[in-house]
Amino acid sequence: MSELVAKRNIPFGRPIIGDEEKQAVMDVLSGHMFVHGPQSHQFEEDFAAFTNAPAATSVASCTAGLHLAYFYKGIGPGDEVIVPAQTHTATVHAVEFVGATPVFVDAELETGNIDLDQIEAAITERTRAISIVHYLGMPVDMERLMAIANQHDLYVVEDCALAIGTYFKGVHAGLHGDLGTYSFYPVKHMTTAEGGMVISRHKELITKMERQKAFGVDAFVGQRKVPGQYDVTMLGYNYRMNELEAALGVQQIKHMPEFLRIRRANYEALEQGLRDIDEIDLFQSTHGDFQSSYYCLSVVLNDALAKKRVDIIQRLKEKGVGTSIYYPKPVAHLTYYKEKYGYTMDQFPNAARISYQSIALPVGPHLNTEDMAYIVEEFKNTLTEV
Repeated sequence: MSELVAKRNIPFGRPIIGDEEKQAVMDVLSGHMFVHGPQSHQFEEDFAAFTNAPAATSVASCTAGLHLAYFYKGIGPGDEVIVPAQTHTATVHAVEFVGATPVFVDAELETGNIDLDQIEAAITERTRAISIVHYLGMPVDMERLMAIANQHDLYVVEDCALAIGTYFKGVHAGLHGDLGTYSFYPVKHMTTAEGGMVISRHKELITKMERQKAFGVDAFVGQRKVPGQYDVTMLGYNYRMNELEAALGVQQIKHMPEFLRIRRANYEALEQGLRDIDEIDLFQSTHGDFQSSYYCLSVVLNDALAKKRVDIIQRLKEKGVGTSIYYPKPVAHLTYYKEKYGYTMDQFPNAARISYQSIALPVGPHLNTEDMAYIVEEFKNTLTEV
């Protein structure tokens, strides 16, 4: 291995934390309010402004937001929720949390998103909601999806964990359906260490969810006429974002335009370099009404190369190129769901092909186009080696 290769380090993801973020956290630590304070309110306002949402509320995680989405609607035992087979398990766990039954729909190979052509067949008299995921930041055709939902009077939850900066027909992801949930996990588009956000075009939804994320109390600290005195008017959880996380968010959201610009430039450079490889397929990215957030670039290996995927990943790692997989299995193939609902490995073939034959390559703002050129060169070299 050459000296150049040995020294190269291209991690798949890395949070970008500057002096402003560090100072913001120290300012919170120097104060006395760690929850229900000004930072969380500021972050909510800033995130709503960035997405052009009428209202937003911060939560402990994207998973917490998804759970609240069904809890708010009163969805529970006896109800069904249509979910994508190709997603992170949290998308489906949130349905399980409330006792409802997830009904899986396969992915489309072109984008990795839920196959809209298969949704109608999955709807029954028990269906209450549809959950969609903007896979790797590529928006679902929300016009078609909402036409189906409106025809059957179904609630729509948008899982936007990878979709900060995703737009369909000029409208930010999360504002087509009833609500959208976001993740600020360290390797996402921006980070609050942990944490999430819920946005909605329905202000009343956010108003109620603000209570449901905080025990269902009728008055928060600072709103109480007598300290320690409040009532509980509804059932609620402890799903609040704390002030330390929110302080990070207030600073991070300021960088989002530049983060997204770099991601797009990196993605386009990487895509340009890989598109002539016959043994792989690339997903559709931005085109027409569809604006991706460019979370990563995932290549789908042909059947012969897929048998060597682990070897390819290991060789790239040795050359300093970090990778990931989105996602390791279709959710219905994960042990919990396979055993509970009796799914078999031959179901959801498109999601299975994506899960078992893809490698996700990095395009985050911790990298530049020179890094993309290196990834292209070493990816091609690795395919030749195997």
